[in-house]
Amino acid sequence: MKRKEKIAAAVMILGVIACAVGVSVGMYREKAEDKETQADDQKQQLQKEEIRKIYNTDSQEEIREELDDKKEEKEYSESDMLVEYNPFGTNTLSLYVYFESEQAENVSCTIHVEDETIPDYTQQLTEDGSYVTEHEYQVLGLVPDHQNEIIFTFSLPDGSSYQETITYDMGSLMGTEETVLKSQDGTSEEELENGLYVILENDSSGLDFMYYYDNNGVIRGEVPIIGYRSHRILFDDDNMYYSISETRMAQMDELGQITQVYDLGQYELHHDYVFDDAGNILILASDTGQDSVEDIILRLDTEDGTVEEVLDLEDLFGSYKESCTENSDGELDWMHINTIQWMGEEEILLSSRETSSIIKIGDIYGSPQIDYIISDPAVWENTDYSSYVLEKDGDFPSQAGQHSITYVEDSSLPEGQYYIYMFNNNIGVSETRPEFDWTVIPGVQDSASDGTASYFYKYLVDEEKGTYQLTERFELPYSGYVSSVQEIGNNIVADSGMQGVFGEYDSSGELIRSFTMEKESFIYRVYKYNL
Repeated sequence: MKRKEKIAAAVMILGVIACAVGVSVGMYREKAEDKETQADDQKQQLQKEEIRKIYNTDSQEEIREELDDKKEEKEYSESDMLVEYNPFGTNTLSLYVYFESEQAENVSCTIHVEDETIPDYTQQLTEDGSYVTEHEYQVLGLVPDHQNEIIFTFSLPDGSSYQETITYDMGSLMGTEETVLKSQDGTSEEELENGLYVILENDSSGLDFMYYYDNNGVIRGEVPIIGYRSHRILFDDDNMYYSISETRMAQMDELGQITQVYDLGQYELHHDYVFDDAGNILILASDTGQDSVEDIILRLDTEDGTVEEVLDLEDLFGSYKESCTENSDGELDWMHINTIQWMGEEEILLSSRETSSIIKIGDIYGSPQIDYIISDPAVWENTDYSSYVLEKDGDFPSQAGQHSITYVEDSSLPEGQYYIYMFNNNIGVSETRPEFDWTVIPGVQDSASDGTASYFYKYLVDEEKGTYQLTERFELPYSGYVSSVQEIGNNIVADSGMQGVFGEYDSSGELIRSFTMEKESFIYRVYKYNL
């Protein structure tokens, strides 16, 4: 073999070896990545199992008994408190605190960390205006991955006060959300209302939570749930209620203990729930035993846990349902009710995304009946329900694909009048009625993510005249699906869920401050609560 041929052969051999080494290294990397993925999956499965255990009321009661035993071990005081980290597992950024005081006191606390980018957070622990000698609290708001100083302020009836401080090294979040959200101030100089923004699911393929954020965009609570999402929080005098999976709801007391878990059986919860006047919870649901979805209303008795179906919308809209077809997922989601509001006297309001309609139903516990429908009249034209549509008072586009409607009583209004406000998504899409031309609503969009604007809408409804008029409207970042609005104090909280942006606006619709979350899919709703 000639010298050049030998060199060429050697180069070829080296190339083959290099290629083989490259393939081997690539395979090694792939295997390493596969092992890392498997480890992450296993870790997540273990975490999900731990979350399921949280919602076992027997285990929760055992934890409560252990805490009661510790309370009896010694006398705890302001300077020597019983402090336990998140004993019930229901908020990973919380402490349980117990002590007794010789004098009746009112207690608040401030969370401080040595990070200039994270402002202090103050919360009232004892009910405003009350003074007690036995103190048992859930302290929220610890900052993850920081040493937290919890500064307790003890106020006495004579106006004097004093302080004690404890420290706690807080670990990392269970989830992957940001500790501090990106924020941007708007043009309004109005103050933000007090409370915590509750993120009702930043949809992802991982673990599921409710997140609490303060007015500076700092995370102050992480509430694990079994799956799916929570849709809102309901409160009575002693407890809060929220959904923890598609088929279960939970009752939590003021200390974070899960005191009841309710199973909906064959029904899957979708989108919303509300108290009636008797303290039962009306729940929007699907019946897994029938051919359609998101068209059932349940009543949950919070005392004994019984679940009763009170309405199948097919019973009221049967001929309309027969005219609809399955959507791209193979489901007959012909009505898609996404909000329920209790009006009293066994009357309810429903928001139907698929028909861009707001429907009032009377006698919900007796013989349910359609009272009226608020929508563009073209939606119900040539159906058996066109006579139920209220008349529009004024020249404005009706809502399209709306979410998060809210019924508002106002004592200054004449009898038979009330307000409804909503997130008007401004999207005209109905997969179960594909032939309908939504351009009958001026300015309506036809894409979930590429539209120009959604809106805050507020209607004045006059039942006596059979009319509705638009009284307030301002533009919001576009979101074809999901999203929410909430009047709180003088302001309005709005979540444009598809963009992962929520903000607080003044009464004129001017932005005070907005927040942006990193998202895998969308944020379902954001409501602000005093927790």
